[in-house]
Amino acid sequence: MRITKILNNNAVVVTDGMQEKIAVGAGVGYQKTKHDIVIADKIEKLFVMRENEKLEQLLLRIPEEHFTLAEEIIAYAEKHLNTELNEHVHIALTDHLSFAIERSVKGIHLQNKLLPEIRVLYKKEFDIGLWALAHIQEKLDIDLPVDEAAFIALHIHTMKIQGGDLHETVRQTSIVRDMVQTISNVLGVKVEEGDISYERLITHLRFTLSRSKNYAMHTLDEEMFEMIRRKFPEAYACAEIVAKDLLDTHGIDLPEMELGYITLHIERLRKY
Repeated sequence: MRITKILNNNAVVVTDGMQEKIAVGAGVGYQKTKHDIVIADKIEKLFVMRENEKLEQLLLRIPEEHFTLAEEIIAYAEKHLNTELNEHVHIALTDHLSFAIERSVKGIHLQNKLLPEIRVLYKKEFDIGLWALAHIQEKLDIDLPVDEAAFIALHIHTMKIQGGDLHETVRQTSIVRDMVQTISNVLGVKVEEGDISYERLITHLRFTLSRSKNYAMHTLDEEMFEMIRRKFPEAYACAEIVAKDLLDTHGIDLPEMELGYITLHIERLRKY
């Protein structure tokens, strides 16, 4: 393999037969010039991506250590999730991480308003995000806020093979947050983030949205549904308001039977 472009000391563009690749490894580009042969033992990772040009541009614009950190986080995530992430994660997460570090150095911290929901809905990914923050602190002595663990979790979740689109994931998580806020306002209670009833509620609401998108909803026995509606009238009335807001604001129409399940979760919040 011969070098066609030096990106930095640890990344070069090479030709391998008829294919162009990005070779990454400690010192792989150090004191090298175009057309030099790359020593195979120095290559730690080879990228053959549809987005090679974007990755090249990114590597030319960010500090080398930011890319190294992102790759270490990606490797950790793939190991702990036991899955290979979409190749776009090498661009998306690296770009986000580098920008977050730059902002932090300037004293700019972005609040992640979906932090409580992400912490519960994507627990494994959030734990990886927390590990990433500790890793960044150890390597760069930069203390990123916990909000960044949630941002990292979203990137990792949506880069899983069936993780989905980032914008759709954020949209659904935002809708769940709004539904919980409506319940809190109607009941006049503060929904505690660490409470198990809260965790059960938002997990159920997330799957409710997923089922509504795929036209696969829970079905309650009609007799059981009527019993729930009669026994928990206040919780059911709250569920109706949530469903109406969901339809009016987001155009998502929940079947009546689904309100029975939501009612049970709301009743738990009322009791505890």
